[in-house]
Amino acid sequence: MSDAHMAERAARAEKIIAAADQFKICEGCDSILAERVTSCPNCHGYRFNPDRDEVIAHARLLASRAQTSVTSSDFD
Repeated sequence: MSDAHMAERAARAEKIIAAADQFKICEGCDSILAERVTSCPNCHGYRFNPDRDEVIAHARLLASRAQTSVTSSDFD
């Protein structure tokens, strides 16, 4: 992956970490989502992990590697 892609992921992770209580992890696909959503736009799952510490750890993990999941924008 390009350096720009990884820099973008790191920047998104920083925003998530700074406001971790406003996010949750989808237990279906491991995406990090805004706390207000009721179903995951990627896998349509509805079970979430809102634990702040786990959101922070997961954001750090996702920032350290290239994207591997398929999102709706991949179909545009």
